[in-house]
Amino acid sequence: MSATSTNVLTCSYAKYPNENRMKQTKLKSKHTHITRRKASSLFLLLICSPIPFHVQPACATESSFLDMFRMTVPDQTVEEAENGIREHAMSLVQVKKLLELESWKEAQKELRKSASYLKQDIYTIIQGKPGMERAQLRNLYSKLFNGVTGLDYAARDKDVPRVWSLYEDIVVTLDDILSRVL
Repeated sequence: MSATSTNVLTCSYAKYPNENRMKQTKLKSKHTHITRRKASSLFLLLICSPIPFHVQPACATESSFLDMFRMTVPDQTVEEAENGIREHAMSLVQVKKLLELESWKEAQKELRKSASYLKQDIYTIIQGKPGMERAQLRNLYSKLFNGVTGLDYAARDKDVPRVWSLYEDIVVTLDDILSRVL
């Protein structure tokens, strides 16, 4: 239910300098019950929500809201990550075939796909480890995926010596991570 009100605006205009005329304009506006605070919070909710916009049930907890921003797959356990890590690591290493053929675009696509799955698995496993082991694993994790990003850029630039240098670093770091994790 919105009420309609009429406002009168007066403004002066004159054709000649000594002439005083007044013009009245009626404006009709609808009043809504949305305050600026409500509108800005709704705007922020729309911006921060995943696309397409999903309405969460009223009983949603704070932890379910925070699950959207986690690096891990929400339902993935440490055991599932440990089972999938070898397969994803092998698909990352098998990018070598595409690099040897110098099919750079396909190598980049496969590299990104396999690295994203591997990243989720490793991060889930790191979160399940005791605090003392996490620091070393996070350093290796960072080194591995910085190398993957560098390899992606080197493949884009078709810089063959840099591609092979980064690929070898990735394989060594991946072996180190797998020996500590499994």
